[in-house]
Amino acid sequence: MTEKTGWERENRVHFDEIVDVYDKVRVGYPSELFEDIFAYASPGERAIEIGAGTGKATVPFLDRGYNVTAVEIGENMVDFLTRRFAGNENFSVINDSFENAVFSDENYDIIYAATAFHWVDAEIGCPKVLQLLKKGGTFALFRYNHQPSNGGALYDEIQVCYERHYNTYYTKSKKPSRKSHSDFLKPAEIYTSFRFNDMEQYGFSHTAMKFYDATLEYAADDYIALLDTNSDHRALPEVNRENLYADIREAIVRHGGVHRSDYTYQLYLGRK
Repeated sequence: MTEKTGWERENRVHFDEIVDVYDKVRVGYPSELFEDIFAYASPGERAIEIGAGTGKATVPFLDRGYNVTAVEIGENMVDFLTRRFAGNENFSVINDSFENAVFSDENYDIIYAATAFHWVDAEIGCPKVLQLLKKGGTFALFRYNHQPSNGGALYDEIQVCYERHYNTYYTKSKKPSRKSHSDFLKPAEIYTSFRFNDMEQYGFSHTAMKFYDATLEYAADDYIALLDTNSDHRALPEVNRENLYADIREAIVRHGGVHRSDYTYQLYLGRK
């Protein structure tokens, strides 16, 4: 019997149940990341966004003058996107998975995904991206990675909460460890982030990876809401999930009511 991880592909529709909360608490992306994408990419006008969610990574491309065709599998997410960008003639959305989505032609300047490509079957998705891009077009994948704290009383208490309510269900789960930028360059870590080992194996060239670090602060309730946007947490049995959240919330309140989270943003670029 295969052990569950919570990141099985069928769970990519979990977020469609919590659209407003997802939009409120999910992490955005630093402006420097988008500037690096635009500096790398050849001038162009047409973009595809894979797994647009609520549009957190859509606005910078629209503001840059791109015509963005978003692909989003969740019906409620699509409704949110449609309302958010109503009246914007440079935006359209396809309600489907990227693997199944049908596009009008194969002449796009840039195709990108923000913390979404790990839900795509790379054996289908990467060749499809290569096919849809014009010669010289850019494939841009980016995501945020939560970095566990370097110890401390609150961190230790939260780990106990996970031992009680998370690791008893995901029996092969490992204690999280901080990763350096060089760690993220390893093929195994690229696979963890994007579900393939190397863009070049699919025909992309001039590949590059860049990193950006940040620390964000969350009130207790906002941090719990953020945790509930993670697929592995949402896939927990209800009793495990509720007890995990209650214990973590209590620990944060006991330690001053604020949780500080470190993030490493990861940008992976390739060219057709």
